[in-house]
Amino acid sequence: MTLLAVILAACAGERPKNLGVKSGVLAACPSSPNCVSSFAADEGHRIAPFSFTDAPTVAFARLTQLLRQRSDATIIEEGSGYLRVELRTTLFVDDAEFLLDGEKKVIHLRSASRLGYSDLGKNRSRLEEIRAAFSR
Repeated sequence: MTLLAVILAACAGERPKNLGVKSGVLAACPSSPNCVSSFAADEGHRIAPFSFTDAPTVAFARLTQLLRQRSDATIIEEGSGYLRVELRTTLFVDDAEFLLDGEKKVIHLRSASRLGYSDLGKNRSRLEEIRAAFSR
């Protein structure tokens, strides 16, 4: 049991210290393919932000509630129009961020694996799953 706990802790990695909002944007993705961001310019990393039509605070509250209900999500930081979330798979942890742009009626997003090079598209597919639930 102890060995399993050590292995699982090693797969989780350490929380990145370079995340958050800087100059109104989320951190850039690294060159590896295990990250997606609505601020990315290249197609490999680019993902569309979540759009909404209701009031910005209502939309962001809806997203926050949706994330709280997910068994794979833990909210690490919650601020005015900003969420930092750990998303877990069986062995790995991904770091996701959501940033409200009320003026444009979008929520920007970024999700990246803590470890490894490729995530086999997991960050993108999970955010698209969250988008589908958010859009209902």
